[in-house]
Amino acid sequence: MAAPVGGLGDQGPRLHDWAYLELADLEAEAFDAESPGLWTRGLLIRRHSADGSLAFFTTWCPAGTPIDTLVAVEGHRWAIEDSFETAKNELGLDHNESRSWHGWHRHVSLVMLAFAMMAAIRHRANTTLPPKTKAPATKPPPHRR
Repeated sequence: MAAPVGGLGDQGPRLHDWAYLELADLEAEAFDAESPGLWTRGLLIRRHSADGSLAFFTTWCPAGTPIDTLVAVEGHRWAIEDSFETAKNELGLDHNESRSWHGWHRHVSLVMLAFAMMAAIRHRANTTLPPKTKAPATKPPPHRR
C-alpha cells in the first residue's frame, strides 16, 4: 500500500511516498500480557519524492493499523531524537565512563530525571498566565477589646 504524505519542514514542505509491508502476524499475549490480540511485525518504507532516497522503519502494531497512523507515529521520532540530543548536549547524557551496568543505569536515570524536570519547568515558564485581577475589598474585622 502506498500513500503520498507530506509535512511542513524547516526548509519548506516535505513530500514522501510511503509503503507498508506486513511481515508476520503474531499473538501479542506471548510477548506482553497487557496487549492481547493479533499484532503485526512490519516494514514501513519512506521514499522522498524529490530525490528518491529511501528510509526504512520496523513496526510492531495491532493488526489492521492504518498506514496513516504508522506514518504519524514515525513522525514523532524526530521529537524523541531531538530530546536525546538536547540531553546529551545540555545535561551530559553521553559523558559517562561507568564500568558497570548499575553505574550506567544510575547516570542515565539521573540525567533523564533532570531532563524531565527541565522540560516541565520550561513548559510552565512558557505558558501564559491569566491576567491579574484585583482582590475584592474586604472589611477589616471588628476591633475587640
